[in-house]
Amino acid sequence: MAKTRVFYDTEFLEDGKSIELISIGMVRESDGKELYLVNRDMPVKRIRKHPWLNKHVWPSLPRVPDEVRMTLGDRLNYAHPAVQPRAEIAARVRRFITDTPDPQLWAWYGAYDHVALAWLFGPMSDLPNGIPMWTNDIRQEAERLGNPQLPEQPRGEHNALEDARHNMVRARFLDQYAQRTT
Repeated sequence: MAKTRVFYDTEFLEDGKSIELISIGMVRESDGKELYLVNRDMPVKRIRKHPWLNKHVWPSLPRVPDEVRMTLGDRLNYAHPAVQPRAEIAARVRRFITDTPDPQLWAWYGAYDHVALAWLFGPMSDLPNGIPMWTNDIRQEAERLGNPQLPEQPRGEHNALEDARHNMVRARFLDQYAQRTT
């Protein structure tokens, strides 16, 4: 049976002691099904104080409409359907992966992404059955193939779903590149 690739990306806050999930995006290659979730329980104040996350990740998250921002400030839109408690994110991610026949996880520089994903369920020993114990790395595959020039991401960089979609573009490009060069 062939593996079914699931491309994903996470945005997270890490401080050398922990990794706090901000958002996760997933795309299943076989049917194009997507999942995008934002952590309702994330430490918003710490993220807003982090210069890089505030500049690059915060703008990609569902935020309150402009008219509300003018009154209340720039806040996460807790009413947006993608904004969910961490436990619900874990349940949906688990279901998305385990509903995939013979899943194979893929990410760009995927080591931290895998830890952020695994920590949804607690320590690595609590990773649910059906969820792979590792993530394949698209960046490593590009290195193995001699670092060909990859397609640029046209929009949405640092939005977890847009990044997951682009991970699939990168992987498919590398698949074709490998076929041409062998």
